[in-house]
Amino acid sequence: MGILKSFLRGLGLFLLVVVGIGAWLASPWYVLAVLVVLFALWLLFTRRGHQAGSVTQVGLSTLTQRIGASSVIVIGIAGVVAVLVAMLAMAEGYRETLRASGGEDSAIVLRGASAAEVMSTLDHESVNVIGQVPGIARDAQNRPLISPELVVAANLPIKGGKPGEDGSVQLRGIGEAAWAVRPEVKVVAGRKFASGRREVMAGTGAQRQFIGLQPGGQIKLGAQTWTVAGIFHSGDAMDSELWADAEVVATTYRRGSTRTSVTAKLTDAKAFKGFKAALDGDPRLDVDASTTLAYFSKQSEGMTKVIRIIGIVVGAIMALGAVFGALNTMFATVATRAREIATLRAIGFRGVPVVVAVMLETMLLALLGGLIGGLIAWLIFNGYTASTIAGGVGQLTFEFKVSPAVLWTGIKWALAIGFVGGLFPALRAAQLPVTEALRAA
Repeated sequence: MGILKSFLRGLGLFLLVVVGIGAWLASPWYVLAVLVVLFALWLLFTRRGHQAGSVTQVGLSTLTQRIGASSVIVIGIAGVVAVLVAMLAMAEGYRETLRASGGEDSAIVLRGASAAEVMSTLDHESVNVIGQVPGIARDAQNRPLISPELVVAANLPIKGGKPGEDGSVQLRGIGEAAWAVRPEVKVVAGRKFASGRREVMAGTGAQRQFIGLQPGGQIKLGAQTWTVAGIFHSGDAMDSELWADAEVVATTYRRGSTRTSVTAKLTDAKAFKGFKAALDGDPRLDVDASTTLAYFSKQSEGMTKVIRIIGIVVGAIMALGAVFGALNTMFATVATRAREIATLRAIGFRGVPVVVAVMLETMLLALLGGLIGGLIAWLIFNGYTASTIAGGVGQLTFEFKVSPAVLWTGIKWALAIGFVGGLFPALRAAQLPVTEALRAA
């Protein structure tokens, strides 16, 4: 019967810890702030709090004598946090790059039920009808600010790749209106491509990724030789693309007069609702419209989720190792301090202050490890350039972003590892029989 009670007690504690850790990892930063304030008040204004503070001071004063064992906790947790933060920074950078490509005052129109531009086809008549829809901004000549565009996938040799190894790049055929619809795009080297010629412009991200993309360079696209006229920069997903004259791209890839999408500059963000309603209500059209912000945000969802899941799985596996390291270290610490803990218990210190002291020591070591891991990830990965497939079309170049939210997630994981690693040794210390501990010492 006693064994069953012990098993049920242990199972209940385990489930409680799992639920608590899950709630903790899902909590925002201000929850920690509230907990810290409440804990500080408990330390300052209660008898057991004073006792816990005293025991903690004694434990921390002996850390220099246990520097080797304590470093196991710090280094282990620092490694977990560094890897986790790096993976989450990758997902954050990917998501932010795509989100920066759109806004609420511009819209993109695709054929109905098309998930991405490359899967869409709009005929010439549909493009003309879209340009007449209310809500579209107009230029000084009263022309609608719309950019019918043709997106195709092309292959180019990758920098640093094996001979003959190609990567996928997104080639966007545009007209003169594209520059007015996307005023953030600037020419940073060379010049714009000439209409009617096999000339391209390369984004700065594509230039870093592929061979031959320098002004005056020659590349092969669609079995034809093209000249690189210049380099542009936009600070978003467009940086990973090649731009060329839409008519020439259509001829090269045998697309006729069709386009894959129409990007429209709206009069303001509020105009989108009426713009979409007009498109949906026109029987000549079978299209889907969304703000460019919503479109590019949706494009990032799948890959961002995959990267985050991989990061969490890898982090969880490493966290298990860090937890076992912390358990071993703190059990050893409790064993070496058995006489000290027993003496405190004998002179009137209760079990709760002892538990809190051991837990607090472990959590402080975990916090130090988390801060070190976060700093390492920030120094190495923040701003680091990488590339991956975007929207099933081409390689998207983006920068890792170690944001405060990502760092906070790493710190939460560090504290969770410290909590689990210190809980069971703390309970062991509180339950240590006083007489046995004094005799054993």
